[in-house]
Amino acid sequence: MTISSEEDRRRALIDAIPQADESTPLAAQLAEDARRRITLSGQRFPAPEQTRVFTIANQKGGVGKTTTSVNLAAALATAGLQVLVIDNDPQGNASTALDIDHPSGTPSTYDVLINDAPMAEVVQRHEHIDNLHVVPSTIDLSGAEIELVSLVARENRLRNALAEYLRHRSRMGEPRLDYVFIDCPPSLGLLTVNAFVAAREVLIPIQTEYYALEGLSQLLNNIALIQAHLNPALHVSTIILTMYDGRTNLARQVVEEVREHFPGETLHATIPRSVRISEAPGHGQTVLTYDPGSTGALAYLEAAREICRRSHPRTPAGGAPHPTEGEAHE
Repeated sequence: MTISSEEDRRRALIDAIPQADESTPLAAQLAEDARRRITLSGQRFPAPEQTRVFTIANQKGGVGKTTTSVNLAAALATAGLQVLVIDNDPQGNASTALDIDHPSGTPSTYDVLINDAPMAEVVQRHEHIDNLHVVPSTIDLSGAEIELVSLVARENRLRNALAEYLRHRSRMGEPRLDYVFIDCPPSLGLLTVNAFVAAREVLIPIQTEYYALEGLSQLLNNIALIQAHLNPALHVSTIILTMYDGRTNLARQVVEEVREHFPGETLHATIPRSVRISEAPGHGQTVLTYDPGSTGALAYLEAAREICRRSHPRTPAGGAPHPTEGEAHE
């Protein structure tokens, strides 16, 4: 089947779905899910021109940071892209959600940062999602903040390790990574600083509830400091609204407020408050594998597609490419 005929078939199926409005919210949600399912089913997302490295950050806890990291990564990987998740949080929740073994002593982010272990010796492949690779975290990482203080180039250790790993993949003839997501602890210590220095883009999940923007100005100030002193390429490229419940006035007001302040960065796709999203990590899965047809899975697929379709990262003022991205082409 040609691309045009496939698009015509999708359009005909979407047109056949009955219209529903907010007077029947359940019917409206079911119709919207059906349209998204038809639109997104089996789609391959376009690869970026160069490796895009994201740090997922928010100093406020409980906003869906790790959930967003693993589900966006899974969505992009299931759409045919090469994706790496670096679990840079001592809690290891991203490793748990991706069903990656990470007991104490497992080669992990800790070994990369503290013991100079090559990232290639630490990366694990996801068992059920092709193209998804993971650098796990272990409880050993909880002491890394203190150990990093005395090390040379302590802020650049993750950046240098990632750059070498991208070169290693190129030397070995392995496919270039399209996306890297670094999951951080909810604090600004040396672990988070390493993530900011290693990345070019910051993705901020914002919960659509009370005090949604609490602490955001401090986070933006910290990003500006990193940009000024350690990584001029760093910028906030993406904001994603999580735990959205369109039935409440508060959630709609928060969405309007965030989009008013950050019109260019905020994704159109929103992530709903979802039982399926919450249940999935307890089964060692992302929502994409736990319930691929659910509203939550479709929302993350839609968000991932939107990220792919957005313009590529800006070149920093000096005109030089970010080291990890430039070296991806070697």
